[in-house]
Amino acid sequence: MSQLGALSNGWAIDTPPVDLRNDNEYHPVFKAFLAGSFSGTFSTILFQPLDLVKTRLQNPSQHVVAATVNSRIQPGMITIFVNIVRQEQIVGLWKGMVPSIARCVPGVGLYFSSLHWLKSKLGKTKQDLGAMEAVGLGVVARTMSGVALIPMTVIKTRYESGVYKYSGLRSALKSIYKAEGIRGLSCGLGPTLARDAPFSGLYLMFYTQTKQAMPKEWMSTPAAASMIHFSCGIVAGIAASLATNPADVLKTKMQLYPDKFPNAFSAAMYINQNYGIKGYFKGAVPRMLRRTLMAAMAWTVFEQITRSIGLK
Repeated sequence: MSQLGALSNGWAIDTPPVDLRNDNEYHPVFKAFLAGSFSGTFSTILFQPLDLVKTRLQNPSQHVVAATVNSRIQPGMITIFVNIVRQEQIVGLWKGMVPSIARCVPGVGLYFSSLHWLKSKLGKTKQDLGAMEAVGLGVVARTMSGVALIPMTVIKTRYESGVYKYSGLRSALKSIYKAEGIRGLSCGLGPTLARDAPFSGLYLMFYTQTKQAMPKEWMSTPAAASMIHFSCGIVAGIAASLATNPADVLKTKMQLYPDKFPNAFSAAMYINQNYGIKGYFKGAVPRMLRRTLMAAMAWTVFEQITRSIGLK
């Protein structure tokens, strides 16, 4: 992980291994956090290129050579992918990976630990969660992690776009705070929560309900259980991603151009005037692929880890 971070941006993160096998050594919420962080690390690194392409699609004026339709730039996913490789080589597809890890890894950990804590307070498990209970728990857990990590979300979006040139996390935090204050470090919080909270709520609902519909005997072996978890995650991710893509477009606009778009309404007006309804689904394909595969893999890995450490 450190090598890839150094190649992509000159930043590095080293994570010491943690042994979770001793059930009595760690609090269950802490174990849920570490298990979620581990699953988030793996999926974040694997699917970072899709997130980069999604951000560039939503900000087409940067680093794109594309066909013009009705005097508007209409870059495609493949066009942007090829241009990134051509201009920045293959490692360019992992640009912004370290701020992604700094956001997603603790974010996934906070989400899973918050979810575990909330379920324990309600005396619930994933097996007996109702549809609306799953939505509510997913929304609350994601809101908690989203608010805590909004500065990392801002840095991640700006770095991936190519509009801003930051040399590291610390310099980015200092630069944004000096130029824009606290507001700069939290810009786009509303659309971010409007994207992530419903996504997590809908995802958890579709995931738990789909899994509960599966015959119990199919879960008898670890290999079959992993396949079922992953398949349920795919179904849940597709539905949740499509429903929340408009909020993702608004979030990207506000975080890249805070002076031009001080609120979600101004960003929405700009998108309506320049792109119409289709503008709200820019980057939908790479985002759907990334969020669906990343969430499915994160849940699959998390389920396996929690089973192996006796958390379930």
